[in-house]
Amino acid sequence: MIFARTFVMALVCLMLSMPEVVLGQCCAGGSGSPVAGGTSQGVVGASQLQINANFQYIRSHRFFSGSKASQEKYFDRFESAYQYYRFAYGASSQFTMSVELGHYLFKKETGLNQDPDRTYTSKGIADLILFPRYTIWKAQNQRHETTVTLGLGLKLPLGSYNDSTSRVEPFSGQVFHVPNPQAVQVTSGAQDFLFYGFLQRKYTRGFSLYSSMLYVRKGWNPLGERMGDFATLSLFAAKEINTYMGINLQLRGESMRTMKVNPVIETLSFLNYDPAATGYSKVFISPQLNIDLNRFAFYFLADIPVYQHVKKTQIGTGLQIMLGISYNVPIKKSAQNVIIPSLSIH
Repeated sequence: MIFARTFVMALVCLMLSMPEVVLGQCCAGGSGSPVAGGTSQGVVGASQLQINANFQYIRSHRFFSGSKASQEKYFDRFESAYQYYRFAYGASSQFTMSVELGHYLFKKETGLNQDPDRTYTSKGIADLILFPRYTIWKAQNQRHETTVTLGLGLKLPLGSYNDSTSRVEPFSGQVFHVPNPQAVQVTSGAQDFLFYGFLQRKYTRGFSLYSSMLYVRKGWNPLGERMGDFATLSLFAAKEINTYMGINLQLRGESMRTMKVNPVIETLSFLNYDPAATGYSKVFISPQLNIDLNRFAFYFLADIPVYQHVKKTQIGTGLQIMLGISYNVPIKKSAQNVIIPSLSIH
């Protein structure tokens, strides 16, 4: 049986910073979810290990002011390539423990008119997420099966949140360091809490309806910054085409609040970005194709933004695609291959 796996993934609130003047605007080129490919996970079968890896590519060059496209630009484009890994073990038929890890192959902000002095890049390990989930209710009759799952997770930053780029002063030859924009830091540097809910109704003829909710309570990082809390609600319809192939369609809404900065730090330090230029509301439609080959499952998903509203002027969401593969490993010979949609961050 083929189930949908969703995504969205895993960028924190993207912020543009101008290194020499306090005119930096924040951008929201990706999703605020720390979970890539994990926004619609149920539980896996008892004594079963599920290994999942997915690749997410994001690219954007359009700026928005409010809900309208803006002619004002602060850089040429933003793009990133993100690799996400998830290891989920079914301790019982109701409880699944998941360990998830993200790694940026690269994050890049290209300066206006391809200015090399305003171009920043980074790469490296991002965050570790501990994400247990528990099925609190399950009912089944001849026509359908209904499942309700709750989860509580913790995000631990592993990568750097304060990287800088070396610059050479052309006259003196002196090397100085410019702080990278928050958009190209591989992590926010804060511990976040994840609250998750999942509702599924699976029908006997290869059709499923389900919904997921994720709320991320952001923490403070050592720099005195707190990214805005993130919330998303998704509705899915999935249909099995044949034994090996299925499709699903997702309608998702996302919202991120404006970030906060410690008043003392904001007063004493020189901020190279505008904290008020953060936060957004967005709506996406996401078609997905799934291919199931025995224990292997392959999926492809594209995120299509249909509505965007940002605070002040920010870069909007552009191209977002995901490719993934999962493999189910029965730890015990008696374990059955029973999986409640384990979709595919932020």
